[in-house]
Amino acid sequence: QVQLVESGGGSVQAGGSLKLSCAASGRFLSSYVMVWFRQAPGKEREFVAAISKFGTNTYNADSVKGRFTFSRDNAKNTVYLQMNSLKPEDTAVYYCAADPTAWGTRSAGRYDYWGQGTQVTVSS
Repeated sequence: QVQLVESGGGSVQAGGSLKLSCAASGRFLSSYVMVWFRQAPGKEREFVAAISKFGTNTYNADSVKGRFTFSRDNAKNTVYLQMNSLKPEDTAVYYCAADPTAWGTRSAGRYDYWGQGTQVTVSS
């Protein structure tokens, strides 16, 4: 079983940047496909980005393409989400999640392991 802890959230103005981190413990991170989801108040949890076990493949939701970059450092058991050109609609709690086999799915229910979330607030 893997435990996940997100960090790096905060408040920024539109156009600004933040870098989220998700640190894993309990198991080697390289055993898991990693994803980021986000959830805004009153909305369902939304897929943001995914990265394969060794970082060779990534894919993003259309809403963040060209702005967000997902990377991982398995030696540090940590994944990162670099968020640039932030918009007010990016405001949400961001969660990282893990699964050993879930490559290609954007359904939150598919992922068994979740962090506690980190708040990102973008003001206009």
